[in-house]
Amino acid sequence: MLLQRNFWIVIVLIIDVYGATFYTVEAKPHRILLDTDVDTDDFFALLYLLKLDRSEFQLEAVTINTNAWTDAGHAVNQLHDILYMMGRDDIAVGVGGEGGILESGTIMPNVGGYLPIIEQGMTTAGGCRYRQAIPVGLGGRLDIDTNYGIRKAFLPQGSRKYSPLHQPTAQQVMIEKISAGPITVFLIGAHTNFAIFLMNNPHLKKNVEHIYVMGGGVRSKNPTGCCPRNASSSCQPRQCGDPGNLFTDYNTNPYAEFNIFGDPFAAYQVFHSGIPVTLVPLDATNTIPITEEFFKAFEERQGTYEAEYCFRSLKMARDTWFDDQFYTSYFMWDSFTSGVAVSIMRNSHKNNGENEFAEMQYMNITVVTSNKPYGISDSSNPFFDGLKVPKFKLQKGGVHSGHVQTGLRDPFCFVENGKGKCKDGYTEEVTGPDAVRVLVATKAKANEDVSSKLDREFFISFLDVLNRPEHSGRFNLMTEFPYYREVLHKPDFKNKKLGKPVVFDMDMSTGDFLALFYLLKVPVEVLNLKAILVSPTGWANAATIDIIYDLLHMMGRDDIPVGLGDVFAMNQSDKVFPPVGDCKYSKAIPHGSGGYLDSDTLYGLARDLPRSPRRYTAENSVKFGAPRDTDHPELRQPLALEIWNSTLKTLDPGSKVTILTNGPLTSLAKIITETKTASLIQDVYVVGGHISRSSLDKGNVFTIPSNKYAEFNMFLDPFAAKTAFESGLNITLIPLGTQRKVSLFAKTLEKLKLTRRTPEVQFVKRLLFRLYTLQQTHHKYRHMDTFLGEILGAIFLAGDHPNLKPTLQELPVKVIAEGVESRDGQILIDKKQGKSIKVLKNVNHLAYYDLFADRLGDEKQSAVLGSYDEQRIMWNTPPNQT
Repeated sequence: MLLQRNFWIVIVLIIDVYGATFYTVEAKPHRILLDTDVDTDDFFALLYLLKLDRSEFQLEAVTINTNAWTDAGHAVNQLHDILYMMGRDDIAVGVGGEGGILESGTIMPNVGGYLPIIEQGMTTAGGCRYRQAIPVGLGGRLDIDTNYGIRKAFLPQGSRKYSPLHQPTAQQVMIEKISAGPITVFLIGAHTNFAIFLMNNPHLKKNVEHIYVMGGGVRSKNPTGCCPRNASSSCQPRQCGDPGNLFTDYNTNPYAEFNIFGDPFAAYQVFHSGIPVTLVPLDATNTIPITEEFFKAFEERQGTYEAEYCFRSLKMARDTWFDDQFYTSYFMWDSFTSGVAVSIMRNSHKNNGENEFAEMQYMNITVVTSNKPYGISDSSNPFFDGLKVPKFKLQKGGVHSGHVQTGLRDPFCFVENGKGKCKDGYTEEVTGPDAVRVLVATKAKANEDVSSKLDREFFISFLDVLNRPEHSGRFNLMTEFPYYREVLHKPDFKNKKLGKPVVFDMDMSTGDFLALFYLLKVPVEVLNLKAILVSPTGWANAATIDIIYDLLHMMGRDDIPVGLGDVFAMNQSDKVFPPVGDCKYSKAIPHGSGGYLDSDTLYGLARDLPRSPRRYTAENSVKFGAPRDTDHPELRQPLALEIWNSTLKTLDPGSKVTILTNGPLTSLAKIITETKTASLIQDVYVVGGHISRSSLDKGNVFTIPSNKYAEFNMFLDPFAAKTAFESGLNITLIPLGTQRKVSLFAKTLEKLKLTRRTPEVQFVKRLLFRLYTLQQTHHKYRHMDTFLGEILGAIFLAGDHPNLKPTLQELPVKVIAEGVESRDGQILIDKKQGKSIKVLKNVNHLAYYDLFADRLGDEKQSAVLGSYDEQRIMWNTPPNQT
């Protein structure tokens, strides 16, 4: 049980000529900064902290660790929504930043933490050395970004949101809050943000009173991945007994835990900072699993919105767990850490970290950042390889100078017929000069009430705190509005002769959404958009599929099905464990400004769209290979091939489908290789590729300087592009060179100003103006015209305007896909081995701009719900008055 709040009384004795006078002054609350990767257990910890007595504990700020379990754009908006629900819009939120680290080791201001320090250069684009251990799709970042689909169904949406160049960065928030005075820092993700802060602001260390860390494993033995007692002899234990918990990587690294493994060098900087550290490692968290008894007790105690949100999230985690060992595999990691930390802080007058919830012990540990032998040069360690002076002036032959794990299947780390030998991220007990004395939680304390079914003391505290009426959430999405209702808008086309059936394959770049608006405005008698396939191998993360649902809802087209494609490019998923994989090509997309952060939020404007009842959910069914049915398997997100096959069944006899692709050709290649339906494809219009006419005619993959002539859509999945171009399908290419001819922001905006002000014109105009302004004001946005050119494919495909006057040429081409970064994705004209395709060379530029603006300004097939603000008005109005 939590102790009643203590009022520390400072007795001030003042002696003057009249004698002694006594004053009582109430001590200030403990100020806290929380750095989090916004995983499910992270917001359990956040909500626990928000419910505490503010006279004791004041959460000042939350900064987001962006190189672990969530993606920045989705994480920051979920945080904003949680804080809005809790009435805490006063809490600062920091994420990202565009600063870099020079080769010399000089750290520029506002490093965003998108990459581990060892990979950080001067951009936010880069590899996934450590992060590839985290699944990308189901059970990984997709589910955490969306909170299994619960986030948009439950959390209310306030006025705070990410906005390009206006969002406070992680470093700005840390500097502001730590400069203000004594503060305690909680780290419950990777340590990149805080390590950068410490390295760049050593003068502010004195203000950090203590660091509480959830992560690592010292003497821990993993209880998961073990063979049951009654298992047959064929059962092979996996990570059973390992110090770490990298369930995707135990064959190469059985020592590390996810948070520390996310950036071992950063964790080393934190532990060796000289600031007192308390560690809550797997040693302790492995002793407090979510038991079935706790789960049932939680189910019966959902007396607040925050308790309900946490339980629904926990339930979906359980219901989608990959095996039947949830109750012995899912632990109270970060929430337990928050409980231990505040209990120690409350009892700071006692010695040795005494607290209510965990047994504690001092240990001498370090964080392993490289593997012996030290001083080698094998191209694995950017801190040393090829440098006369090591980065950050690290010691040659020192603990950082060995082999650094390069990925999941690093050959250096394999031991034949044994456990892996790499220790990157291991919080290892050591002696000598590299040892740091750290207070370590070793075990969760048992419940003092032996008659209780809840066997851990913290279980009681967690349920009590979350269900307190004080500082409770004000409402959720449904209860915020007196007339909240979910309505699907589906048009009636019974009396219309529908046009050619089209499937749109998009990667959710900004240009793709502009193209989608256009496709939805073309008369259905001309173009019948049958389905949308999503290829999350391009400019946006998979969770951004929700923006598609919202746009369709705005336009009254909730009838159009949306299928989610593969999250990895061809040959990039891991052969041993396919949910994880490499980022050989996707590393070209910046994580920050002008990249994933902006695509995932539609440059800050996605939240202005009305909220659709349809959304991604992790709901699943045994019918589709899940281990069990969830509560609502009918809400399961369909996959791209499922939507493709079901769409074909709706075709009229003799009809064929036309495909428009506006991203990597991942889904198209899968249709070609895994179905026998190519004969039902009439035409394929491919937006992308670059046919270079001279050495000066370069592509647009600006983040890979060695590849001068590729275009992003081809580069991001070159093997899929090669498969498609060699398939014999009737392909028309809308290449980069032609797109560039119609990529003038000023001209597009000028025409939109002159057309009718439909809701879609208003939204598109705001979006384009934002892109144009960003392009003019910040170098990270110089490539914005790339997205404007992506509209051309939709306009050309529609073919409903004679003034466009397209010019086509047949050319024999081939796509290079060799696994060579400097060449992959390039398109060559090859008369001997190339396949003949049509190439769009030119269109009437003036007619193009007019056509785009006029079509969006057409009041036919216009939006049925113009914005989220309009939706809020509807939800505040009785149904019979709308």
